Amino acid sequence: MKSNRRDFLKSATFAGAGAMTGSLISGCSYRETGSSLAGILEAVKKTHSQKFNMSGYAAPALPVVRTGFIGLGDRGSGAVERLSYIEGVEIKALGDLRTAAIAGSQKYLAGIGRRAAQEFSGDDTVWRKLAELPDIDLIYICTPWVLHTQMAVYAMENGKHVVCEVPIARTIDEAWQLVETSEKTKKHCMMLENCCYDFFELLTLNMARQGMFGDIIHGEGAYIHNLLGMNFAKPRDERQSDGAYTGMWRLKENATRNGNLYPTHGLGPICQVMNINRGDRMEYLSSVSTNDFTMASRETELVASDPYYAEWKDSKFRGNFNTTIIRTALGKSIMVQHDVSSEQPYSRIHLLKGTKGSAVKYPNQLIALGERWLKEEDMVNIWAEHTPEIIKRVGEMARKVGGHGGMDFIMDWRMIDCLRNGLPLDQDVYDGAAWSSIAPLSEWSVANRSQSIEVPDYTGGSWKTNKPHGINLETGGTTQVLEVKEVEEVTQLNVK
Repeated sequence: MKSNRRDFLKSATFAGAGAMTGSLISGCSYRETGSSLAGILEAVKKTHSQKFNMSGYAAPALPVVRTGFIGLGDRGSGAVERLSYIEGVEIKALGDLRTAAIAGSQKYLAGIGRRAAQEFSGDDTVWRKLAELPDIDLIYICTPWVLHTQMAVYAMENGKHVVCEVPIARTIDEAWQLVETSEKTKKHCMMLENCCYDFFELLTLNMARQGMFGDIIHGEGAYIHNLLGMNFAKPRDERQSDGAYTGMWRLKENATRNGNLYPTHGLGPICQVMNINRGDRMEYLSSVSTNDFTMASRETELVASDPYYAEWKDSKFRGNFNTTIIRTALGKSIMVQHDVSSEQPYSRIHLLKGTKGSAVKYPNQLIALGERWLKEEDMVNIWAEHTPEIIKRVGEMARKVGGHGGMDFIMDWRMIDCLRNGLPLDQDVYDGAAWSSIAPLSEWSVANRSQSIEVPDYTGGSWKTNKPHGINLETGGTTQVLEVKEVEEVTQLNVK
């Protein structure tokens, strides 16, 4: 690491994703393994003969979902806590390169009266032993992006369902690998796009399904979130309690790739409203990025006082602001924006434009049915009349348990309830592959003067007949939520 921080993939390794996460990832560079644009057109044009349609697939019911976690940083440790409140979940195994991270989650489990989980730590390949356990049904992955696909594929090949933090793939080849493995093994592979389960997104999805906006013709989403300080934060301790990305893995992404690197938070909810992969599909996109106006200058400031940052001096940092435009097969349009290195208020936009109405979430939640925005008192009635059943069922508990205001808990509860009842998951492998693919496709477009590039059809044509998932719990919804307990002196690794 000290001799060359950019050579970081000599062996697979793992640790938690998000703040306080990552690991000492060494070996060939991101540029060589994941973000090379050479050959992307060949991968895009690949034809796929679907071996088995995972859209709408209901795997055998699992009354008890025996779960193993790989990566116990912010996202992973938070997932352990959330799933401990859900009926029918047995936390069997915990994996992280850092023993302190495992100890924190074990202490939490002990504090609420749960049995200790089996531990996997100490070397770069031990996560494979966790995935090979015979008494595990579900692998929950919360590691740096570069490890997501290889871990998900290995888990499915070992007979496990997989849920994985975003993005689930960094390249088109990885996306195809996920699709082919899920179809071959008939194991669920769900990307944990939590923003699909936020309250306003669920409300507007329900209203769209009821036809209140008419035909949805345009949508906008974004990930606009100032992470400049965190991206350059140097880890100072093993637990990563200072809010840094271990090994500075997220800065490596921003220093070696130029495009929309994190599209799914804004894109996922729009795709669900537009029934992407279930009646329509993303057909092609064009993307443009600004120059970098902040990251290189931050590096220059830091290196003046700390030689640790000197190795970034030749980096060509990602342009600050990216805008990607997508056209669907039915002639609709989607705009997705990305900026994590400028000072601005947080926004995911979430704008829907229909023939009869509109909705937008940021900076204020607004809905128009016709030409005028509804007044505050009318919005109260909208919530009362159109709140989907899933929020009625677990929304109050979700706010108590937390996780980005509760949407993380709704996502986890819904996923577990589907597995326990033998129901299709809301997001399948085709969704994860398509939504994640916007990143490498946008890189290619940016590098080629915003030329358009096709979005692969990972469904092999089944998007024409696949059915939208349900959100009103016509079936399922039987999983109970356990009582929230106040646990004293529990080590918390979460950083907001």
